[in-house]
Amino acid sequence: MLVEVENLSKTFGDFRAVDNVSFEIERGEIIGMLGPNGAGKTTTIHMILGLITPTSGRISIFGKSMATHRGEILERMNFTSPYVAFPFRLTVLENLKVFARIYDLKKPRERIDELLERFGITKLRDKAIARLSSGENTRVGLCKAFLNDPELLLLDEPTAYLDPEVAWQVKNALLDAQRDKGTTILYTSHNMEEVERMCKRIIFLHHGKVIAAGSPIEITQALLEEEREEPALEEVFLRVVRGKAA
Repeated sequence: MLVEVENLSKTFGDFRAVDNVSFEIERGEIIGMLGPNGAGKTTTIHMILGLITPTSGRISIFGKSMATHRGEILERMNFTSPYVAFPFRLTVLENLKVFARIYDLKKPRERIDELLERFGITKLRDKAIARLSSGENTRVGLCKAFLNDPELLLLDEPTAYLDPEVAWQVKNALLDAQRDKGTTILYTSHNMEEVERMCKRIIFLHHGKVIAAGSPIEITQALLEEEREEPALEEVFLRVVRGKAA
């Protein structure tokens, strides 16, 4: 297994944000993590990144413990979220150069230019982050996430703020990375159609707990408690939010 999460919990005072969560991710999978706001998705991802220390539980990535091999693990993975801000006075190119140095890229400008073109923002290269739209910021984050050609990619709402055409391009870039390089991807999304298309498996969180895990059709049947021929994740999501599944 590329990622092993075992009995992971995180409390903030009296609030338990993540409650005894366990799951595994195989190399080359695209896994969706779903759940309403406050379900524990982002907290779980932050613990996998080593940004937050778990209250209890174990995380192993590439066969190594995040608790003792954090630096070594992070060299081989990357992350982005549209809700994480870049230094706003720096240009797009300057920001990406900083991250290229962190990852010790051998040909940083070549890699940056390649990614700017892939995500359709070459014309923004010398523009200050402060002058970008939300969608443009999202695409800069995706360039950053692909800089080190990661084996494991964690994405929090990767298509947020994107118009349908650009979102389609991003989804294809993720599928290409999986197919061509075996990239393993874990991501959150509130776009149920996107998840149904992209994900082989889904981890569904609610109130910090895993309430279902499996393929989109397995999740649909388990949480709606009825036979279905096609996935219906939007219906599932609404059922969970309205308190009919727990």
